[in-house]
Amino acid sequence: VAVVGEASRRGDRGARVAPIAYDAHMLYVVDGYNVTKSDPATRDLTLEEQRDTLVARLRARGREMLGVGRIVVVFDGEGGAGLATAGGAPVEVRFSRGGSADDAIVSAIAGSAARGETVRVVTSDSGLAARVKDHGGARVEVLGRETLYDAAGRGRARKGKTRYPTSSAGIPKGGNDITAELKKLWLTDECEE
Repeated sequence: VAVVGEASRRGDRGARVAPIAYDAHMLYVVDGYNVTKSDPATRDLTLEEQRDTLVARLRARGREMLGVGRIVVVFDGEGGAGLATAGGAPVEVRFSRGGSADDAIVSAIAGSAARGETVRVVTSDSGLAARVKDHGGARVEVLGRETLYDAAGRGRARKGKTRYPTSSAGIPKGGNDITAELKKLWLTDECEE
C-alpha cells in the first residue's frame, strides 16, 4: 500500500496532506469518453453529465468493477484536473489540454510502466490499445469499455451461479428426493397443527 500526495512521497513532515491508500503496483487508466459515449446509461447525457456520472460510478464501484488500485480517468478537452474522493474510492480526473486523450493516456502509462506499475487501460479503441501495448509492453493490459458500463458486474453472482451436484457435498445419490420426502412429512404435519 502506498500513499498519494506529493508531500507524502517527498517525506515533508510539515505538509498536511490527507493520505489516500491504494495498491501502489496497479494503475487503471480509463478512456473516459470512449466509455461514456457508448454506455447505454450515459450516451444520451451532456458531456458534463457523462463525466460526472462515470466519475461517481468509479468512486462508488470502481474497486468492484476493476480491482484495487489507482484509478485515472482521461477526457479530451481543456477542463481542470483533480482528485475526486468524496463518497468512495479516489478517482483522479485528467483532461488532455490541447492534445488528444489518447496521447495523454499513452504518456501516463509509459511513465507508470517504467516505474514497475502494472497498468490496465479501459478502452475499446483498437488504435489506442495498440499504442499502449507498444509503450507499456507486458505490463499493460487492455480491458473493454463495457467493463465500466453501468450494468457491469450487477447480478454476476446470480447469472453465473450453478448448482453443484449433491455428490460433491457428500450426499448420496437420491439425497434430494429423500430431503423432499422428509419436507413433505415434517412440514405438512407442522402446518396442520
